[in-house]
Amino acid sequence: MALSRIWSAFFIVAIVVASIKCFFFGQSDIFNWMVIGKADDPANPLKLDGIIETCWVAVELCLKLIGILALFMGLMSIAEKAGGIRLLSRIVAPFFSKLFPDIPKGHPSMGHMIMNFSANLLGLDNAATPFGLKAMESLQELNENKAVASNAQIMFLCLHAAGLSLIPVSVIAIRASQNASNPTDVFIPCLIVTFVGTMAAMLIVSFKQKINLFQPVVIGWVLSLSVIIAALVLYLHSLSASGIQSFSGVLSNGLILMIFLIIILGALYKKIDVFDAFIDGAKGGFNTAINIVPYLVGMLVAISLLRTSGTFDVVINGIKSVFVYFGTDTRFVEGLPTALIRPLSGGAARGMMVSTMEAYGPDSFASKLSGIFQGASDTTFYVVAVYFGSVQIKNTRYAIGAMLLADLVGVCTAIGICYLFFG
Repeated sequence: MALSRIWSAFFIVAIVVASIKCFFFGQSDIFNWMVIGKADDPANPLKLDGIIETCWVAVELCLKLIGILALFMGLMSIAEKAGGIRLLSRIVAPFFSKLFPDIPKGHPSMGHMIMNFSANLLGLDNAATPFGLKAMESLQELNENKAVASNAQIMFLCLHAAGLSLIPVSVIAIRASQNASNPTDVFIPCLIVTFVGTMAAMLIVSFKQKINLFQPVVIGWVLSLSVIIAALVLYLHSLSASGIQSFSGVLSNGLILMIFLIIILGALYKKIDVFDAFIDGAKGGFNTAINIVPYLVGMLVAISLLRTSGTFDVVINGIKSVFVYFGTDTRFVEGLPTALIRPLSGGAARGMMVSTMEAYGPDSFASKLSGIFQGASDTTFYVVAVYFGSVQIKNTRYAIGAMLLADLVGVCTAIGICYLFFG
């Protein structure tokens, strides 16, 4: 019900704002560009896709997902039949059993979730999505009411949406391409902010579900993760920008290939019919991609309307006016568009970050803050549409509210950290 109201509000607000611009400010062509506009059309003043083009983009995105989903879900099928997922579930069970008390001991969803979190941690978006969808499918098997999100599904998605990532490679690469004097200077702030956001998501959902986090196992795992992140920060802080990108590529992509190798070798050792197991899982990837098409079309069209109507500009100008009125520093407001659009669209947020760099310079406070926003969270509404849509969840309960609250904690932390690091 919450998603239905938010989606409806996107449409209503966007059309009202566009109508005001059309009838009171003389922008008579705004409706035209909102519906049939193309971002690559030189005559398009908005430089954004309208709703027709957005529908094509959504379908093309799902078509591209078919191959990726087929590959990773096929490999997951091999790992399951070889017993690898059960082994992984037993390893993480002491910690996950506290966060997910409704999941039976040794259930495959434990392994699927840890694979998703690991891929996110390494910035492997293409791998994280199939693992996450498989986790949602496993959790749905335990869900008594198939149309309503379970506690475990909400906890998983909120942690996933917090987007804990070790190295924001894409942000560093874009800053380097924009000739920033030190492209890696946002690395540590991004890591801190994404860690705080993840802890906030865990605390928010745990409070709502009455989960006691002050247990030795939970504290031990959180402290261990903190030590690992701190050690990585110290090591990467000594590397150059090219060194960080090289290390990230070896770590993330090398680890994926290592996982593939371990799965295949383990299956051969267990005398599993490897290729048949792969085909069985890959078929599920096709079905999953088709299932999420309507959810993705609906969400991306609503987001497109908000962008093309100029609603974001109205919000940003309003926020800036408030802080100017109170006489406070307004440099952070120039970086806020990335934070506001990030929960809606990763690609749009990336474009907003580049736009901020071009407008204020790559070494400006606003550009650095924009980079931290981009590297420190996931796309909340995209995650809701794709993951809940893949298992036909209609009632998301408090999931969106919890995710947005965690996003807000991340935004506030990012602003404070940016002032702390860059003045």
